Amino acid sequence: MGGLLFFLLIIIGIVLITGIRVINQYERGIVFTLGKFTSLRSPGLNIIIPVIQTMRKVDVRSTPVDVPKQEVITKDNVTIGVDAVVYFRVIDPAKAVLETTNYAYATSQFAQAALRDVVGNVEMDELLGKREEVSTQIKTIVDSETDKWGIDVENVKLQNIELPQDMKRAMAKQAEAERERRAVIINAEGEKAAAQQVAEAAAMLSRIPGGVSIRTLQTLEKISVEASQKTVIVLPTDLAGTVKNLIK
Repeated sequence: MGGLLFFLLIIIGIVLITGIRVINQYERGIVFTLGKFTSLRSPGLNIIIPVIQTMRKVDVRSTPVDVPKQEVITKDNVTIGVDAVVYFRVIDPAKAVLETTNYAYATSQFAQAALRDVVGNVEMDELLGKREEVSTQIKTIVDSETDKWGIDVENVKLQNIELPQDMKRAMAKQAEAERERRAVIINAEGEKAAAQQVAEAAAMLSRIPGGVSIRTLQTLEKISVEASQKTVIVLPTDLAGTVKNLIK
């Protein structure tokens, strides 16, 4: 009798040991009893009944999933390659396991479809200039569809936008032309400002008796520094009077 009791204790011990499950803090346990979902287990030490019960662990941390590059034709008929990354979190582990065979793969596939739909409805310039808005549209679509799987889509980021080579060359030429246009405008504005300064100086000199003549003499002094330089000068008619006044 004592031997039978000891044997039963050993069997119970083995069953308990094989039924021990440790769930990490970032996981939740889905327990199935004879194939039927029966409970959701929290982090820590958990015991299930071997053979009768099974447990599947679900990671509830934020998980990034790459969306492979998609060839998409934009609204203005430009073929581009674009890829993205989706960040999601499992908020209902039971739904994530029961409602889909592979929630991570399903989320990635749905994000691919949403990316093609959204990018196909915008023009290339809008895609390049409003990348965050396009990402937000994709996130809204994917998040609304994955709610039934217990998935919360936290963010969607467009990563690489690959343009055709001819489009890259055209954009480079456009950027170069824009830089040249700005340089011409800046140069013209500089000349305009200089002309205004000269006009103001001329107006100021004209208000001073003999001011223009004195300025002419100063210019002649600068020109005459080089001995080998020959300069033909046409003097204003009032210059002689100005010189006489200076001599006096």
